[in-house]
Amino acid sequence: MPYSLIHQLPHVRGRYQEEVPLSRSTWFQVGGPAQITYKPADLEDLQFFLKARPRDILIHIIGVGSNLLVRDGGIRGVVIRLGSGFTNIYTDGITMHLGAAAMDRNVAMASIDAEIEGFEFLCGIPGTMGGALRMNAGAYGSDMSQILEEALVLDPRGKLHHLKPEELGLSYRHCSIPNDWIFIGAKIKGRKGKADKIRSRIEEYLSAREETQPVRSRTSGSTFANPEGHSAWKLIDEAGCRGLKVGGAQMSEMHCNFMINTGDASAQDLEDLGNEVKARVKAKSGIDLRWEIEKIGETNQLVIEKKVA
Repeated sequence: MPYSLIHQLPHVRGRYQEEVPLSRSTWFQVGGPAQITYKPADLEDLQFFLKARPRDILIHIIGVGSNLLVRDGGIRGVVIRLGSGFTNIYTDGITMHLGAAAMDRNVAMASIDAEIEGFEFLCGIPGTMGGALRMNAGAYGSDMSQILEEALVLDPRGKLHHLKPEELGLSYRHCSIPNDWIFIGAKIKGRKGKADKIRSRIEEYLSAREETQPVRSRTSGSTFANPEGHSAWKLIDEAGCRGLKVGGAQMSEMHCNFMINTGDASAQDLEDLGNEVKARVKAKSGIDLRWEIEKIGETNQLVIEKKVA
């Protein structure tokens, strides 16, 4: 009988699914299917999967798809998506213990009742704590490196590591640990504050975001990281790329470092647009922009190979 990749995977308590359309799960709403998705039941289930899986099978970790461009051909291998077993938010004094699937905005809102200052900036970061750790996400003059006490990370064999910020190699929108290591939680530390002041600051940040960013469009946040000493949006604007279109993809008129799907863009449209912007900025200023959005998957249609038992 023919069998697919799913039959080569270990028996877990979590859930496997085949050929899952990822366009429903990313903020751009584009991209092909995942060959297999796996949602672990809990930490122990994920550790068992990592220990028992065949070594030649590719794995990828995806959060809520807020900073992700999945190519039209889909993703080969297993896409791991952390679910409710990883969304915990627990407060202890001025410290929060968080699961990697906890939404950044939920962490910021929880800091109001907990009266912990220093986490307000998280309200402006779309995505989960795992993604924030992976890219050292930041906004409004702060980032993860300034609040992180410890990250909980699984290596490719499922061994749990408790890593300090200096062990992660955090820098501007960058983390040095390998992509096949999986963030499963974090401990962050703030300062004692007053609920009304924390709430006011969060409301201020959210209002500013609404006024300056195309938050109601199909977008994935900043397309390019700011080069040292420069603002990416200014370089893009000076290169004449505000409102630039490729197919159904467009650089936002409101904030030209935001790429949007106007309704019928393909992942290829979006990637081609980003590459065109990079080329024009390079020609105009000599500066090579670095993608802040993660691009994964196949450019051509994914062909699922079948084996005969």
